[in-house]
Amino acid sequence: MPAAAAIKALIVDDQMTMRSLVRTGLREMGVLDTREAVDGEDGLRQLLTAPANLIISDYNMPKLDGLGLLRAVRSLPQFKTTGFIMLTGRADGDLVQRAIQFGANNYLVKPFTVSTLRQKIEDVYGALS
Repeated sequence: MPAAAAIKALIVDDQMTMRSLVRTGLREMGVLDTREAVDGEDGLRQLLTAPANLIISDYNMPKLDGLGLLRAVRSLPQFKTTGFIMLTGRADGDLVQRAIQFGANNYLVKPFTVSTLRQKIEDVYGALS
């Protein structure tokens, strides 16, 4: 049972409002170490500078979308086991299937509740303490 405080989260979304909602939800769960990136390129750059053990990434973004970020992350040996949750605005079965195929641990459909966010994270890590 991991402690929420041990999670280092990177939130990647081109919309400031969505990043804020995810960050607020994580903090309500006790995840205090959060960073934000405005697109996949920024997210990858930040991850290489200061590793995270959980990435929550939007799918649709400029420069490098969530699937491109996921593929880049999974291509690096040091991030093979990093938790990755794809955030999407629609429950598109093909999109979700591709994300899982490329190594996403879970997906989250917008809009979401803190309870749903917690459940998706616990599906990756087990019950949070």
